[in-house]
Amino acid sequence: RGKTAGRGHKGFKARGGNKGLLLFIGGQTPLHKAVPKRGFSNPHSFIGRFDPINLKRLIYFINSGRLDTSKTITMKHLRDCGAVYPKVGVKLLGGGVSKLQYAIDIEVSDVSEEARRIVEEAGGRVHVAYYNRLGLRALLKPERFKTIPRRAAPPPKLLWKYPEHYRDVEKQFEARKGAN
Repeated sequence: RGKTAGRGHKGFKARGGNKGLLLFIGGQTPLHKAVPKRGFSNPHSFIGRFDPINLKRLIYFINSGRLDTSKTITMKHLRDCGAVYPKVGVKLLGGGVSKLQYAIDIEVSDVSEEARRIVEEAGGRVHVAYYNRLGLRALLKPERFKTIPRRAAPPPKLLWKYPEHYRDVEKQFEARKGAN
């Protein structure tokens, strides 16, 4: 017969373009509002999201000539050679190697105790450096910046992890004094 075409008379469901509201339960308090919120979002949870690189992989890139051990290896060098593409930072792990043949200096966001021990036994040095998002972007893609921003200080809850940061800031400050 036509007329309402099975949609009933008037109302939201009778109108064109009705897709139905997701989570709408006909006026009853929806479950997602009835259940209390729980927990919180940890702002320092990025610590566990560092991109890992094993010493075995690092040695592979050094032996293939894609990394130079005569200078400090930074996260930029690791990205440029294709070893790792850091989004938040890089963690050096000691997997696959028991000792190194040569000394390397490397700067990463985090390091395992085993990797630090292996590198330092070979006469190398591991520098743990804090980079916020802007600082890491400036390190990885300096061509996008007119002036490179100064490295940010680690948040107070992470000071235990980056004790070398304040020594570096003092060196930068003295260098700027000398340049003026």
